[in-house]
Amino acid sequence: MHISKVDLNLFVVFDAIYTEGSLTRASLKMNLTQPAVSHALARLRQLLNDALFERQGHVMVPTPLARSIIEPVRQALRGFEVTLSGAERFDPATSERTFTLAMRDVVEPTILPPLMARIASAAPSVGVNALRVARGDLEGELAAGSIDAAIDLLLPLSKDIRQMRLPSDQTVVLARASHPQVQRALDLEMYLRQEHIQVSSRRSGPSLEDVELSRRGLQRRIRMRCQHYYTACTVVSQTDLLLTMPERYGQVLNQQFGHQLLALPLELAHIDNQLYWHANVDSDPANRWLREQIAEVLNTLP
Repeated sequence: MHISKVDLNLFVVFDAIYTEGSLTRASLKMNLTQPAVSHALARLRQLLNDALFERQGHVMVPTPLARSIIEPVRQALRGFEVTLSGAERFDPATSERTFTLAMRDVVEPTILPPLMARIASAAPSVGVNALRVARGDLEGELAAGSIDAAIDLLLPLSKDIRQMRLPSDQTVVLARASHPQVQRALDLEMYLRQEHIQVSSRRSGPSLEDVELSRRGLQRRIRMRCQHYYTACTVVSQTDLLLTMPERYGQVLNQQFGHQLLALPLELAHIDNQLYWHANVDSDPANRWLREQIAEVLNTLP
């Protein structure tokens, strides 16, 4: 099959149907009539000799072939888009683009406020969507162009994923201001005598500080485990439990709580975040501008 015989717009329709799971929503997204979308799908089905989507209730479910080709198709479409946009100058002052960033919830409150303040000043019509992507899906999402960049810990990704090390963060311990035993300083002996809150999205498993303690033959007592640091900070304010967490996020939350922020009496490696993007947008002016804004914001954080 020679590419000159293929209408590439059919793959744009294919991507929209795959994303929306509906001919109706795909037609609205593309500003086409539903018969036009149905006709394009029929042509692509004939071209590839596969149903591509099967209706199950109100949802168009992709066939195995559709699932196998969606990422290469999206990467190719993204490549065309970057090629075309690369020929143009990206002007943040007039752009109305919305960037999609993947990041963990612990990073979001430390980066988004100063990032949006910076963007609002230089690019008043540029928007940002922040979402969480499973680490196993991160490379595929970057390749498909469904996210423009990602901020996460150091991950084993392929050479197609570019990365830049971001300023590291430290770990601190939070205790309520009127804690009867912990006041202004904390040594390892006192740390181990206290009861602790562990924050994790996983059902079980140790945190970095628990791994380091175990390496030294030590163990702390976890009295409570929860999913969110805000919840943990609220518990700290009403109990004598201690909370160990990243310093920058602790500073953000502590504006509301007024807890003691104490140095962790344990030598831990700094928390290093990486900025990730796909090789196919490495020279894209818009993506490069976004990366520059993120780096500038993080370099100015305390």
